[in-house]
Amino acid sequence: MNISLRWLKDLAPELGATPEEIAERLTHRGFPVEGREDLAAGLGEIQVARVTGVRPHPDADRLTLCQVDSGGETLQVVCGAPNVREGGWYPFAPVGSTLPGGMKIRKAKLRGEPSHGMLCSEKELGLGSGADGLMTLEGDFAAGDPLVEALGLSDIRLDVEVTSNRPDLLSHQGMAREVLREGDGEVRLPGLPGDATPEGSVMEWREGEAAVEGPHLSIRIEDPDRCPRYLGIVIRGVEVGPSPAWLQARLRAVGARPVNNVVDATNYILHEVGQPLHAFDLDRIGGGAVVVRKAREGEELRTLDGVDRGLTPEMLAICDAERPMAVAGVLGGAESEVTEETRDILLECALFTPGPIRATRKALALSTDASYRFERGVDPEGLRAAAERCARLIVAVAGGEVEAPLLDATARPHTPVRVTLRPARVEAVLGVHFTEETIRELLEPLGFTFDGRDGEALSVGVPGWRSWDVTREVDLVEEIARTWGFDHFPDTLNPYRPGTVPDDPRFALEDELRSRLSAWGLLEAQTPAFAPEGEGEVEVSNPVSAEERYLRRSLVPALLRRVEYNLARRNRDIRLYEIGTVFTAGEKGALPGEATRLAVVLHGRRLPEHWSTDDSAVDLWEVKGLLESLGASILSGGGQVVPHEDEESDLYLPGTTVALHEAGGEVVGTAGAVHPDRVDLPPWAGTVWALDLALPEAPAQVEDFRVRPLPTHPGTERDLALVISDDRTVEEVLGLVRERGGEILAEASIFDLYRGRGIPEGHRSVAVRLHFRAEDRTLTDAEVDGWVDAVAGALKEEMGVGIRGR
Repeated sequence: MNISLRWLKDLAPELGATPEEIAERLTHRGFPVEGREDLAAGLGEIQVARVTGVRPHPDADRLTLCQVDSGGETLQVVCGAPNVREGGWYPFAPVGSTLPGGMKIRKAKLRGEPSHGMLCSEKELGLGSGADGLMTLEGDFAAGDPLVEALGLSDIRLDVEVTSNRPDLLSHQGMAREVLREGDGEVRLPGLPGDATPEGSVMEWREGEAAVEGPHLSIRIEDPDRCPRYLGIVIRGVEVGPSPAWLQARLRAVGARPVNNVVDATNYILHEVGQPLHAFDLDRIGGGAVVVRKAREGEELRTLDGVDRGLTPEMLAICDAERPMAVAGVLGGAESEVTEETRDILLECALFTPGPIRATRKALALSTDASYRFERGVDPEGLRAAAERCARLIVAVAGGEVEAPLLDATARPHTPVRVTLRPARVEAVLGVHFTEETIRELLEPLGFTFDGRDGEALSVGVPGWRSWDVTREVDLVEEIARTWGFDHFPDTLNPYRPGTVPDDPRFALEDELRSRLSAWGLLEAQTPAFAPEGEGEVEVSNPVSAEERYLRRSLVPALLRRVEYNLARRNRDIRLYEIGTVFTAGEKGALPGEATRLAVVLHGRRLPEHWSTDDSAVDLWEVKGLLESLGASILSGGGQVVPHEDEESDLYLPGTTVALHEAGGEVVGTAGAVHPDRVDLPPWAGTVWALDLALPEAPAQVEDFRVRPLPTHPGTERDLALVISDDRTVEEVLGLVRERGGEILAEASIFDLYRGRGIPEGHRSVAVRLHFRAEDRTLTDAEVDGWVDAVAGALKEEMGVGIRGR
């Protein structure tokens, strides 16, 4: 939001704060100032000059020779602008001056003719985007006047970041309310130059519900859900032309482009009080009627930007008796545009429901100053005041006369918002005691009123401009905190009682996983839930960007893009994880499915670089161990990790995938080497490993660790060299060993793998160490050998596993 400091101080004449102090106040109240611009910077040497003569250049068809009066002797200036006219006033940069862009003006010869200076466009002066012609000045000037003084450009523009819940701050009046402090007076709308309306005069209004009839015009609201109120003012006898210099200067100060005096008047009111208005050429309104209705299928409208736009029944249109004239709340139509031939106008001032305006703006991909405010909410109680002020301004700058009565169709009257506020609740939330008097002093300058009390609670009236965001008691508590100043709250921790409600098991599981993954040296990433086509199956109706129109169905692709980003900057060691929600399409008419998943990506060294470690890279065993560790946290019994192939997925490189199975055999997680086609890697990069795991909705009750005393009886070990077929997993073999090893088998582990001479093709030799121990006695060799023979026999009979040396 662009704010003019001069305009702000015209609304609050007693505001003595400097630009720096105003920026600090806004920042402390939650609205940081992102930029500050001195509008007069670089314009101190530019003058106002009058062109007294224009003749063609003798040697160039597109150049003219202008006689320029800049307050001294008349100078010849060669000009290429098509809009230069004899008698016109234009900005003039004399020889020796410097333009805002740094261009030094020197005496020059163009096609043989001397040029003593330069007539300037808006773009060359940094006052607008117009570069196809000179900046034409309207008003009474004296040749040689400094341009800064003539146009009132001695101003500071502040770029304020306004949150979407504060539409009242999208105006200078709202911003003035926000920056005022005790002793700064009050906000008052200044008088309008040229306004001859007698003081105390009252305009005559004719009211109606869904429809209202005027002498020559009727208004009818057919869709009160989207347009609760519509006001119309007929002004006859206007003379459309350029606005006076003061009005143009005000609009340029906030970055707006002057158009003509009628349009500029509506834009002035928009930036002053935040109410968008629109002017129609009254003679182009067919049937003498304004109808606010849904657009019909197949209707089209050429908008003011010259684009033919198709309308749909989901859009609200402002129509005459025959056809649409404007897209309600967004942009007017070209056929009813106010031009220099216009003599009678209809001034529109309306209240539109924010949601439909936002949907229309997105559907048309058309954002305007009006839609920006309507889709956030305008003051429902300030329509008449804004319309009357705009009508007076139009008469002041364009002439004409307001036709009585003014028309007000109110299909759904606004009900003022009232909120109950308990001082005890304010103290409970903020931790600071505020008296009722202090609460009043903090809220009343913002427009809130106090109308008695109900027991210990205060009844607070909410002003119309805050009726969109202040609807609950806690909203008033927030206003008290902001106005008091967040920096005034004590930084000491008051006594408190810890809560006794335990964390939700799902959140507790996520916290445990974060701790475990951080211990493994991984960093948490947070990526957006939006994804491009192909990475999601749930399309978003109002996407943030056209490229990311879907909700993700997996966390891995976004993490792989983070890998690409890091590798492009030569960061080789990448260990990232994310816990987030993924989405799947539901049945027709049903909501999408949501699930929480964990994803991990790894690349580079297993351990940080150090002289005491090697440079071995992450491999399948590292990823498998991580999957097993995570399985122990989410599954009762830890699950089982086995080799896995998924023909439907192209994420992993074939032959490198393992899967985590729960007790019922269902796959809950996979891990493996990412297929090179799924990630863009530089030539020097190694393998990227990924892990994708579904988190349970109801986490399993994992058995707590138990502390046991050290054994008092010694154990004994036996080694077996098992010849296992390649089509059978070692995990299956170990499972049978543990099952048949009896109660005295304490542990079975692998310590060697061998292929080669003496081992049949398609087999490998796996050395298994069996550790036996009894809690109550020392084992005998005969007892242990009996269990070893039982294990060997079961392996041979049930799995065909041979024992080397037997």
